[in-house]
Amino acid sequence: MSAVLDPHGHAAGHAHDDHHDHHAPTGWRRWVFATNHKDIGTLYLLFAFAMLMIGGLLALGIRLELAKPGLQYVNPELFNQFTTMHGLIMVFGAIMPAFVGFANWMIPLQIGASDMAFARMNNFSFWLMIPAAVMLVASFFMPGGAPAAGWTLYAPLTLQMGPSMDAGIFAMHILGASSIMGSINIIVTILNMRAPGMTLMKMPMFAWTWLITAYLLIAVMPVLAGAITMTLTDRHFGTTFFNPAGGGDPVMYQHIFWFFGHPEVYIMILPAFGIVSQIVPAFARKRLFGYASMVYATASIAILSFIVWAHHMFTTGMPVTGQLFFMYATMLIAVPTGVKIFNWIATMWRGSMTFEVPMLWAVGFIFVFTMGGFTGLILSMAPVDIQIQDTYYVVAHFHYVLVAGSLFALFAGVYYWGPKWSGVMYSEFRGKLHFWLSLLFFNVTFFPMHFLGLAGMPRRYADYPLQFADFNLIASIGALGFGLMQVYFFLFIVLPMMRGKGEKAPQRPWEGAEGLEWEVPSPAPFHTFETPPKLDATATKIVG
Repeated sequence: MSAVLDPHGHAAGHAHDDHHDHHAPTGWRRWVFATNHKDIGTLYLLFAFAMLMIGGLLALGIRLELAKPGLQYVNPELFNQFTTMHGLIMVFGAIMPAFVGFANWMIPLQIGASDMAFARMNNFSFWLMIPAAVMLVASFFMPGGAPAAGWTLYAPLTLQMGPSMDAGIFAMHILGASSIMGSINIIVTILNMRAPGMTLMKMPMFAWTWLITAYLLIAVMPVLAGAITMTLTDRHFGTTFFNPAGGGDPVMYQHIFWFFGHPEVYIMILPAFGIVSQIVPAFARKRLFGYASMVYATASIAILSFIVWAHHMFTTGMPVTGQLFFMYATMLIAVPTGVKIFNWIATMWRGSMTFEVPMLWAVGFIFVFTMGGFTGLILSMAPVDIQIQDTYYVVAHFHYVLVAGSLFALFAGVYYWGPKWSGVMYSEFRGKLHFWLSLLFFNVTFFPMHFLGLAGMPRRYADYPLQFADFNLIASIGALGFGLMQVYFFLFIVLPMMRGKGEKAPQRPWEGAEGLEWEVPSPAPFHTFETPPKLDATATKIVG
């Protein structure tokens, strides 16, 4: 999805000095030694899509086994390896890198910066992900197979796994280092490299959500590193952090992990909020309703995410006082999240709305994410959560928030900014087909899981009694359809864009779109804003 260049390596209709474009390296060197934020953004997005496909294959393996009662294709051990690696690959390999790809592509364009602050570190933070991903995937071929402790890597299971557990821990360390470097880059770029006249409260919402997300990442990735390092020393160096035989406590691992894990959930959704906050005003042809309240709501969600971690642990024998605190704190997060939902709806209210593909994905996101939010609110109530803890109700909840949340917003962003990246328009018909069938298959897959969970079907089990058969078969059929739609997306939307095939995109393909990214030609030139642009009073247009 990189900028399409003419045979001389120039981007057509360059906004600035044409003679700078011949600095763009060609061939494999352009990608291996990339320091240009657009190229690195493209690499992140392609890497994330590749990992999405691998994680999706594992998910289909899970659903294939669960299509019928009894053991058909995989034994329970391999089934648990599938569930563990599906979670790790989707969270750390697909969703997070995809949002970092968007940050790389869009933040310099949106704030009028020439590039990211630390270009070589940017390159390093991307290439660190490749060996980490290879190590994760290769763990299937190690003695004893891949880690099978669930994506949360709970002790004491992790203390009993084979050598692949060490590879998994090492991979997580490397991915964490990559995230921290990317976050430092984003923070410094946003705080130091904005165009004159763009104050913080005039920044696009996507830049705001990423600024807050980057601080979250820097705060919590070292916590995860601490938890898995303690696991490593328990495994090999005789410590007993999580081993009761030596005075340790496996529940302590849960506390440390979820202190990372809950802010991590918001790391995966806040940039999605930013993308939707860009798209809804563009297609409602109105300014975003309550911009300041959106900024404060995003910051509130980030702060509150640090005090709710133990709502994942209501069944660990927590005292009632603790249960009450975490229950109320969790419910409190619904307030700033509700502010966002109402602001998007108020933006759409009485707007001149049109429903091109990015808007369809954005509205689909709002609808399905809200459903996931409501099931989260139900799970926040300790007495209810104790009944449906570790059932398919929880699986349904977090897939409604993560697939229909993060992934739908990512698709919305690709359709919205894709013409700016590639210089060509996608097929509106194909985009709508991708949206409607994805929405249908997503709900067919995950909606029945609410009923399975309420009926008591536990997650991470390879077999189940006959009464759960019908809903499981429906979910498995839906999963296959959803997976095929994402292959369709790559073949019929992404590939034509990458090849530059299709109708040429105008500089501003969306009538209501505002922001500096629409002030440069399509495709965006290899170098943009080499001299800081002079902005108008709204900081959305260039003057002079």
